[in-house]
Amino acid sequence: MTEILQKYVPQASVIPVFEMIKEYGVYLKIVNERVSRHGDYRRLATGQHQITVNGSLNPYRFLITLVHEIAHLVAFQKYGTSIKPHGLEWKRTFQHLMIPFLRPEVFPSHLLPILARHFRNPTASSDTDTHLALALKKYDPENDKNYIFEIPEGSLFRLYNGRIFKKGNKKVKRYVCEEVQTGKFYLFKPHAEVELIKE
Repeated sequence: MTEILQKYVPQASVIPVFEMIKEYGVYLKIVNERVSRHGDYRRLATGQHQITVNGSLNPYRFLITLVHEIAHLVAFQKYGTSIKPHGLEWKRTFQHLMIPFLRPEVFPSHLLPILARHFRNPTASSDTDTHLALALKKYDPENDKNYIFEIPEGSLFRLYNGRIFKKGNKKVKRYVCEEVQTGKFYLFKPHAEVELIKE
């Protein structure tokens, strides 16, 4: 298992992650990329605790996602299954489990203050924290995508599912964009990755 983990998490975290997986009886399944989520936790009918994580994530995002999902398992065991999935009990558990990893041997030093701020009140997804999402994306492989905040207002862009939108103005923290086919308006996070359609 440690040999497999070495491919996916930062080197200094391999042994503690392996110990955590053993301690909580996690069945870890590394899967092909899912656009809608980085990972998930479920208790199988057999009672086994299955956690799936996208294998395409960079090592830092993979580690955060894995600990995020283990925090669900631990919080449900400690507080019962009636708690909110991303409520206070989960937040406290996630903070507690992440603390040993928030050090320069595991994460690059410029990420540590951003992670420290994020973990004061962790969100349901690291993608909803714009500063953290942009900092982590620097470690993703190069691609031909743009962030919405980078493309000009009025330009057309395509999502992973083929839907085409026209970028509108910013409303508070998000951009109002019109779907070309339906004329409906949707809100997009500034760091959403899209494919700019060049005219």
